[in-house]
Amino acid sequence: MFNTLRDLPPLPGVGYKPQHFAALLDAPGAVGWLEIHAENYMGDGGRPLAQLRMLAERFPVSVHGVGLSIGGEAPLDREHLARLAHLVDWLAPASFSEHLAWSTHDGAFLNDLLPLPYTDATLSRVCDHIDRVQETLGRQMLLENPSSYLAFAESTWEEPAFLAEIARRTGCGLLLDLNNVFVSAVNLGLPAEAYLDAFALASVGEIHLGGHDEDSDEHGAPLLIDSHGRAVADPVWGLLDRVLDRAGPRPVLIEWDTDVPDWPVLEAEATRAGRALARAAAKAGGAAPSACGLTPEVFSRPKKMGGLRA
Repeated sequence: MFNTLRDLPPLPGVGYKPQHFAALLDAPGAVGWLEIHAENYMGDGGRPLAQLRMLAERFPVSVHGVGLSIGGEAPLDREHLARLAHLVDWLAPASFSEHLAWSTHDGAFLNDLLPLPYTDATLSRVCDHIDRVQETLGRQMLLENPSSYLAFAESTWEEPAFLAEIARRTGCGLLLDLNNVFVSAVNLGLPAEAYLDAFALASVGEIHLGGHDEDSDEHGAPLLIDSHGRAVADPVWGLLDRVLDRAGPRPVLIEWDTDVPDWPVLEAEATRAGRALARAAAKAGGAAPSACGLTPEVFSRPKKMGGLRA
């Protein structure tokens, strides 16, 4: 069984975009860590990798995968997994995460994160794939809850219980995306608060926040789209306060992947997350974490861990 990784600081982080490189080096403000998408850094060199190496000397880095197709019916792509392992080996990130979704079929990549029915067969397949990932990388991974636009009639598990059972069987951690929770709750007509009350918060290694677009379905009912293209909505900030009150401070990421704003706008979102973390720390009786004065020595570099699960 893997030991749990807790190497990301309980501070605000942002998804790294190249146009923010200089600002992050010169004036990171509240930002204490960065997330990158693994598939953007699987090449052999060039400016992206050079910039990433520089940033990794200043900030803890979380690697977020979008292409493993953890829920797919086929075995994991060995070449993709090998390139991911190479990235993780040289970068030694503080965290690695992927989605509870599938994106491949018959050798084709579908460029989307598609939902899964929550059945015993799906549970077994996802656990097998997570075992393979963790054994290959030599480290624990985090699994992210999806945004949902429909529910499968054949599902026999509620999503929070499904995720908790995956974590129990594999030893993986969970990435709690609160925008996904809110989007799914509105689209499926379910209470977001009840979802969070049932969620295995003790397994959460990261929290994600992002923006969504508002639309309506063919019947005129509200339909939210997880777009990551605007500021975090107020109800999602409310869910963050609810989770932090129960779980205490955790690493909180601001995701903004489309219509990316200028740095001051993104840093303001990180500052708001920092205020939420400070409130949670105060309620827990501890000192509020600070991103000021971060140096590479503050954070231990994670090492590969033994004790692989049979």
